[in-house]
Amino acid sequence: MSEPSEAAPAPIALVKGSPLTELPEDLYIPPDALEVFLETFEGPLDLLLYLIRRQNLDVLDIPIAAITRQYIGYIEMMSEMRIELAAEYLLMAAILAEIKSRMLLPRPAEAEQEEEDPRAELVRRLQEYERFKAAAENLDQLPRCERDVFELGVDAGAITVRRIYPQVDLEEVLIAFQDVLRRAERTTHHRILREPLSVRERMSNILNQLKNSPLASFQDLFNRSEGRQGAVVSLLAILELCKERLIEIIQDEPLSELRVRPIATVNN
Repeated sequence: MSEPSEAAPAPIALVKGSPLTELPEDLYIPPDALEVFLETFEGPLDLLLYLIRRQNLDVLDIPIAAITRQYIGYIEMMSEMRIELAAEYLLMAAILAEIKSRMLLPRPAEAEQEEEDPRAELVRRLQEYERFKAAAENLDQLPRCERDVFELGVDAGAITVRRIYPQVDLEEVLIAFQDVLRRAERTTHHRILREPLSVRERMSNILNQLKNSPLASFQDLFNRSEGRQGAVVSLLAILELCKERLIEIIQDEPLSELRVRPIATVNN
């Protein structure tokens, strides 16, 4: 009966698809090649606030002894990991030790009433830091350019915009015509009898006028000196030209000034 074969060693890594079971003899890995930081703090107040919040402690009633032990333990851990300690961390450790010693020392009854709580200044600094930290986090959540919002550069000169004019209703034409009649009545002082005006002749006059000015104001197509009768003839001529698709009435936006232009010019 054959002996069972030994199991193959598990590969250390895969290099170009091939399993690597042994490290190369000339491979050198520095002792500080990889360091993992589970928590990062921006300063001693940030660390102190983290230790307080982690245990759901009241900032206004800090157990100095317990917090000091945890703070010193964290500093010792940073020293063992050979992390360069800032002077602020050591200064905070000294402040905690001073507060702890002041709370342990016996004090006369008269001094207890007059002397302020040794923790008061530290509590004030923690509350102020917590407010600023919350404000900074709220600002960081706002959309930021190049992080949440990205600007796009577009050459607007290369874009051809085809303007679409709104539909002109007959009611708007009649409103504009009423304004023409009101202005005609202001300049009419007496009535002058004259031969009836020809609608066809006025249609020709309007087309000739539009040849010199391809885009004319609706008001400019009326001669105020002709009075109400001339204004009615001009309106009939304009409507007839619109019916025969020789001109069109447009406006840049709703309720804006009416303008008239020949359709033949637009198509060309």
